[in-house]
Amino acid sequence: MDLGCGSGAYTTFAARAVGKKGRVYALDIEPKMLKQLERKLANPENLDIKNVEIINKSAYEIPFNNNSLDLIYMVTVLQEIPDRQRVLEELKRVLKPSGILAVTEFLPDPDYVLKSTTIKLCKKAGFILDKTSGNFWNYTVRFKKP
Repeated sequence: MDLGCGSGAYTTFAARAVGKKGRVYALDIEPKMLKQLERKLANPENLDIKNVEIINKSAYEIPFNNNSLDLIYMVTVLQEIPDRQRVLEELKRVLKPSGILAVTEFLPDPDYVLKSTTIKLCKKAGFILDKTSGNFWNYTVRFKKP
């Protein structure tokens, strides 16, 4: 799931990466951003992408069963969510055991936080740190659901 997908800056890449047998759920609360994603998917260069489902919902109420998703990624999204702990609990609910949560942050995003802050936040919610990559300017922190 591409949580907070916005206009789909990373959605098409994820859709191609998971292949025809995979599925990408592009979830965002903002209808105007999802309309942009719809237009992007209708472009000739993206007509081969048939595995994206667009979902207009809040991250607080993800419309999936418990233990149903393999991976959730967020790119410059977590810090924009007012109740981060509530969202992280919801993500933990829908991720399968050993499912992956990947959080990416980079400058000059005005909501940028240090990698250590993201790690603390996700560990507090019960996620297990799996891998970090990047540097001060941009990083991805990967966690697993216990």
